[in-house]
Amino acid sequence: MPHFDPLWTPIRIGSTELPNRVALAPMTRVSATEQGHATERMASYYLRFARGGFGLLITEGLYTDTAYSQGYLLQPGLATAAQSRSWTKVVDAVHSEGSRIFAQLMHAGAQSQGNRFIDTTVGPSAVAPRGEQLRFYRGEGPFQVPEMITSAQMDQAREGFVAAALNAKAAGFDGVEIHGANGYLLDQFLTDYLNNRTDQYGGSPANRTRFAVEISRAVREAVGPDMTVGIRISQGKVSDSAHKWAGGAEEAKSIFTALAATGIDYIHTTELRADAPAFGAEGASLASLAREHSGLVVIANGSLDEPEAAAALVAAGQADIIALGKAALATRDWPRRARANAGMDELDGRVFSPIADVKDWELEVPA
Repeated sequence: MPHFDPLWTPIRIGSTELPNRVALAPMTRVSATEQGHATERMASYYLRFARGGFGLLITEGLYTDTAYSQGYLLQPGLATAAQSRSWTKVVDAVHSEGSRIFAQLMHAGAQSQGNRFIDTTVGPSAVAPRGEQLRFYRGEGPFQVPEMITSAQMDQAREGFVAAALNAKAAGFDGVEIHGANGYLLDQFLTDYLNNRTDQYGGSPANRTRFAVEISRAVREAVGPDMTVGIRISQGKVSDSAHKWAGGAEEAKSIFTALAATGIDYIHTTELRADAPAFGAEGASLASLAREHSGLVVIANGSLDEPEAAAALVAAGQADIIALGKAALATRDWPRRARANAGMDELDGRVFSPIADVKDWELEVPA
């Protein structure tokens, strides 16, 4: 596969034209101001990936309201007009290099480990996430048991996603990605052991998907056709990477079909390995199932560090775009090097030590 040609074909997602099929995956970097504003340091951080040839950048998760959504101390937000204005310098920097940028909208729910507005957390049921908080995101110890989210609080969360999407549009973002993965609030509704509800949001896969469907539809309607909208979906979580949907491929079909009907433009799947069978030792990957049952553009993330694996996934039709996380942190110009058949760098562990925030040395441009 000379020069990994499948990665360099332009593609359109909704209203957004991308110059290639390589995206920066969203990664929490907890480097905002205490007020949740994006900084010049963050603008420089994202600019390096745009200069490195990534056609699309997806931001770290941005909290969506000034109530329960914040997940980490010094996490950036899009909950206020001031936060929205702070992102314009980031967006403008990325656009200056010809790349596009989507804002990922996140409500942490029960997986919050730092919120400057509220000390308690909410989730679909009063069940704590498995595992412990992440020290490199300033967390410590087990997650607290959340309060079961009320109808009024669900309305507040839904309105927060819509308001944040509109704030993203005002800041000049090309699109928004709803965070429905990795154990955060919308994924908690999808997860059988975290969702014990007996109302229309619990029980069957269709019911557990309902809240994500409602939010996807509301955001799609609010921002209009001139802004791209997608959702990120996973089985594993920050604190439970081995989780699988109990209903297997049929549950995947239910989830992806329902999300596609909301009018969104793409689905972004993330697994430990993007090209691995989603259930058991054989069968389709989660990305393939998303593509089959949604008919939408699919972004796939998960251990696609080598250009051979990334290009093969696109060439095989399992996904339309690949998203890189740790591989991008290791090699900030991964697309340019892949296109030139050049070698990649090893990930420098200092990125995550002692806190996974943006370091001065990360902003230095190599000679």
